[in-house]
Order: sequence, then C-alpha cells, then structure tokens
Amino acid sequence: MKIKTAITLLLFAIVISVKAQGGQEQWIKNGNRNIYGVLNIPEDGKKKHPIAIISHGFNGSHHYGKNYFEPLASLGYACYTFDFPCGSVNSKSDPNTMNMSVVDEQHDLEAIIKYFRQRKDIDKKNIVIIGESQGGFVSAMTAAKRPKHVSKMILAFPALCIPDNWNKRYPTLESIPDTTRLWNVPMGKRFFQELHHINVFNEIGKYKGPVLIVQGDEDKVVSMEDSKKAISIYKDARLHVIKGAGHGFKEQELQEYFQQIRLFLNK
Repeated sequence: MKIKTAITLLLFAIVISVKAQGGQEQWIKNGNRNIYGVLNIPEDGKKKHPIAIISHGFNGSHHYGKNYFEPLASLGYACYTFDFPCGSVNSKSDPNTMNMSVVDEQHDLEAIIKYFRQRKDIDKKNIVIIGESQGGFVSAMTAAKRPKHVSKMILAFPALCIPDNWNKRYPTLESIPDTTRLWNVPMGKRFFQELHHINVFNEIGKYKGPVLIVQGDEDKVVSMEDSKKAISIYKDARLHVIKGAGHGFKEQELQEYFQQIRLFLNK
C-alpha cells in the first residue's frame, strides 16, 4: 500500500454534571484544558463500578463512544466517552485542530484516568481503556506510561503506524509545513514534529496487563502486521480478526466486536 494512501486514510477536578442523552455530561480538567465527555453509570444499585474510558480516532468525537454504553452496562461497567481537545473540528472540548497533538492527548487520557481513580463510585483497581484508530495509539502509549493504573486495554484497529507513516512523509523536521490538511482538517506543525521522537514498539511493552486487539482483515489503513507485532510485544495479549471488516466496523461487525469485549472483560 502506498504511504500517501495510508496517511490520507488515517482519519479514521472541575466537574459539571448535566443530564445528557444516554448519560451525564462530565467535564474534566487537565491543567488549562477542559475535557468534555459523557459518563454512563449502570443503574443497578451498586455503590461502586468498574469503568471503561473510550478514546476516539482522528477527527472523531464522544458520539462514537456511546455505542459502548449498553454492552458495557450489561457487564456492570460505567463508561466515559469524551472529546480530545483539538482532536476534531467538532470537539466540544476545543475544535482548534491546528493544536492537535498526540502527546497532549496522552496527557489528557492520563488526567481522565487520574480523575476516575479519585472518585468513590469507581473501582480504581478496575479501569479499562479502549481506543479506536488514533485513539488506540494514544491508549497504547498511555498504558505504557501508567501501567499500574490500567487494569485491561482494548484496541480497535489501532493506528500504531502513525509515527512511521508521517515520518516517511516528512523525513526531516525542516520538511514539515506550517499547515497540513487531511480531509480538510487543518493540522499544525507540532503534531508532526513530536512524532519524530516517538518509537511506538519500544514503548508499548511497558504495559504488562491483558490486551485485546480487534481488527478487520480488509483494513486498508492500519497494517495487520503492526497489530501482530504488538501482540508479540505485549506480555498478555490476543488479536481477534473480523473477516471482511475495514477500518471501522459495520453493525454486524460491531456486534462481533462487542462479543469479544464481553469475553475479554469476563475472563
């Protein structure tokens, strides 16, 4: 697959609670960054719940994460889905994608984990992070940085290839333009500068907990070889391949994905 094609397709605590569809709006503070999200807690009468934190992909939003509410609630899990500040032109946290940064996103996810570890209604020993595409990359790097704070991790078509792809496009720091546009989403220079200092496969193995990776065998964006390499690096991991699925899951594929999540979390 041509590098250009892969890159082009790779798009794929102050606390305020207000009633929202399918959960409560939940703002979380990370320094001067305000993170918007929606928190769903099962109404099962229990005082404390495990939680899954959903990280969306490039130019995604918290809306995608609402798909997890029902299947995770059936397992007794609370679920938090949020907008990365500067992670999307539609981000309720901050829509300025010129300031997008995977390093900032990692720090945001760390702040979210820290916040929920301090909540009395959350089981801090049972925090699961789930990341899709770029969110999978960020989740993998976060788990490596905070391995004792993540009980399990699920990566859906994780874009572990982000540094390699972009570093081939911009092989030197001097070759990075001030603005890069993907699907008409403007991105600033810093996003690409930071990638020159990231070696994904040297980092992710620092996380020793259980990992599930789910990917379609017709994914034209993320190489299956990257996912297989990740599986070989992690201490406790498995890869489930969905036949016919691309970069993102359709309804029937989504149900297969959720079934794998149920089996994984119930182990």
